Amino acid sequence: MTLTLSHGGDTIFTSTVPSTEVLVGTKDGVVRIKKDQQDGNWHIADQRLTDKHIHAVIIEPVSGTIFAGATEDSLYASEDNGHTWELRDKGLTHHDIYSLASAQVDGGTRIFLGTQPAHLYYSDDLGRNWSEFEQFRSVDMSEWTFPAPPHIAHTKHINFHPGDTNTLFISVEVGGLVKSTDGGNTFKLVPGMDTDVHRTAINPLNPDRIYITGGDGTYVTSDGGDSWEHWTTTEHEIGGYPDFLLIHPKNPNVVFVAAAEKGPGSWREHRYAGSRISKSTDGGLNWTALRNGLPDRLTTAFEAMILEDWGESFSIFGATATGEIWATEDGGEHWSEIITGMSPVSKGGHYEMLMPA
Repeated sequence: MTLTLSHGGDTIFTSTVPSTEVLVGTKDGVVRIKKDQQDGNWHIADQRLTDKHIHAVIIEPVSGTIFAGATEDSLYASEDNGHTWELRDKGLTHHDIYSLASAQVDGGTRIFLGTQPAHLYYSDDLGRNWSEFEQFRSVDMSEWTFPAPPHIAHTKHINFHPGDTNTLFISVEVGGLVKSTDGGNTFKLVPGMDTDVHRTAINPLNPDRIYITGGDGTYVTSDGGDSWEHWTTTEHEIGGYPDFLLIHPKNPNVVFVAAAEKGPGSWREHRYAGSRISKSTDGGLNWTALRNGLPDRLTTAFEAMILEDWGESFSIFGATATGEIWATEDGGEHWSEIITGMSPVSKGGHYEMLMPA
């Protein structure tokens, strides 16, 4: 099985054995890394779309089509496992791609795409033609902005109710959480949390339990979003700027989060993010910062993270804004830096703030 590791793509995978190939979305295209079956070491195998800054990579599971969304560029697709790519953006009126997702909707395959400015599109023919969810922008957009120039909000993350893909959760940075329960015909803003929403993570066995990460820490609901609790703040030990939160698909009490110590506003000044990965075994109530190969706090930031459940245990891969990949293949007990010197994995210009001066 081939995995994808990118800022705006999928985060949870299920297989029968640990995968040995990962497609990584980087500042300089899609990088393929492979694990050598003899010595167990990972290496960079090839690199495509090298003149594109790739924000999101997904593999549509029915057709096997791979999609790569590029910032300030457009959308590309591959039908030969990422060796050749073609432009697929007919119908897109915005081409700064931030997020991608796929789902089976009403018996067919649908691809979802989010952009900057914050718009939401869909395709029912594997990206050959695109239409916009026009009602997405009918909600109150008065707080849709972004701290850094050009101060334009983006559609950072796309998620679905585990049992009903017509229920959409769209994270707008900065703007809030937008929800549709009718497949995108209507949308509403979900109140109860800070408007700097990074992404949602939904308990697959109890979909009323939803986690949000963002610029003000983490929020959690246990009633499907009717009410929210602020579980970690900007001063919490996991890090005040959480982004990726991964729930184990079979044991949702096991949760991992990657968080920087502070937000990107401080990264440029100090060239330091202070990122760490933490684990919870009680559904996010209590956390332990992970060591056993991981530094206490990394200078750089984790800009992508995925979990692969393969039955007997699970693997996690985390990619950084300075071009490293850290991984565990024993459920987070031990970690190693498996790739160095790769192109940065970065949302926008985050990598510029963290590369050595």
